[in-house]
Amino acid sequence: MAKKKPEGYLSGRESRRISRANRKITNELEKKRKRKNVPESEYLTVMHDPQNAVEFDNLHTYFFTDAGTVKSVDGVSFEVPIGKTVGVVGESGCGKSVTSLSLMQLLQRPQGQIVEGEIRLNLGSKAYDVAKMPYEKLQNLRGNFVSMIFQEPMTSLNPVFRIGDQLNEVIELHDGEGKSRDAVKARTIELLEMVGIANSEGVYQMYPHELSGGMRQRVCIAMALACSPKIIIADEPTTALDVTIQAQVLDLLRNLKNKINSSIMFITHDLGVIAEMADYVVVMYAGRIVEKGTAEDIFYHPAHPYTIGLMASKPVVGKQVDKLYSIPGKVPNPINMPDYCYFKDRCEMCVGRCSGEYPGEISLSATHKVSCYRYYDGEKPEKVPPAGQNPADAGRAAGRKPEAGTGRKGGKA
Repeated sequence: MAKKKPEGYLSGRESRRISRANRKITNELEKKRKRKNVPESEYLTVMHDPQNAVEFDNLHTYFFTDAGTVKSVDGVSFEVPIGKTVGVVGESGCGKSVTSLSLMQLLQRPQGQIVEGEIRLNLGSKAYDVAKMPYEKLQNLRGNFVSMIFQEPMTSLNPVFRIGDQLNEVIELHDGEGKSRDAVKARTIELLEMVGIANSEGVYQMYPHELSGGMRQRVCIAMALACSPKIIIADEPTTALDVTIQAQVLDLLRNLKNKINSSIMFITHDLGVIAEMADYVVVMYAGRIVEKGTAEDIFYHPAHPYTIGLMASKPVVGKQVDKLYSIPGKVPNPINMPDYCYFKDRCEMCVGRCSGEYPGEISLSATHKVSCYRYYDGEKPEKVPPAGQNPADAGRAAGRKPEAGTGRKGGKA
């Protein structure tokens, strides 16, 4: 019956078959993760570069659903250097948050699982592969070495507990050994003052609903910084805030990062925030990295058509356009991804080789890398088109001709 239905329809029998197969896979992975008394040698590793705080190496994180396997993160590799900020940018659903949750091991289990790759975490004297660590050992890493500022401040805090109690719990759990209740409270007050809350004593006694969005976000930042972690994951920390509070939060994060010498993995949709905060930029699309480099590389010399489209879609101060450019098409079905470049069907700069297998990573410079067939023959990156201009028009203006046999002249893919 399912075969006669439109594409995407699953019969109950087929769904049960997929569910049984997925349970078999996830049960094996869960059994491995839940082992007790695992020797440290199993997850001890060596950093490829000791100057990196964390290294993602060929990370694959999948979600095993009743409709099929969603490859949310499909072979991601990048580094977060010590004391630097790495911005991760891309549209919703591209795998930014899942990458960070893989590092924290906060994936929705048992459906969400790391199935391949390494996440090397630099602890100073040694390094751990987080992807291989059993869950019982992760408690010592979360908060102490890696912490996360979650995306939505309105729901990140427990509504039935006072702010002070929630912050106290973090300190007592991770750094409370030998500390009295008064010492823990003093540390909580200090954290609230550090994030710019003037009435720290009053806020300590308040419930989350008594605070504004900006105040709640500051509390979440204080909670993340409670144990002076080496890596701070900021998952769109300014999404729900107005422009003034957003600027204050960004200044706060930048100053605190320098104060405690931490690294920041900054996840956002806002290219303006990335330009202001990031030292390095990673551009993700459909679970893969399409381009990465320094902030200067990405903003002044974007190479991948997706990055060029993102740059063209942002407004420019002092320039009026009738309509901002938008990238045409939509993301492929995550359960049935194509075997060619995932961006090909939306790309306006296709060449003939784009119909082949997914392109490998090409180095344009020591820091700038891109996954695109347009650079396999050594072509230089094109200039970013002005806001409102079609990127394909910019390609023609640069004098690049479509490759023979593509059937395209810069038109829509």
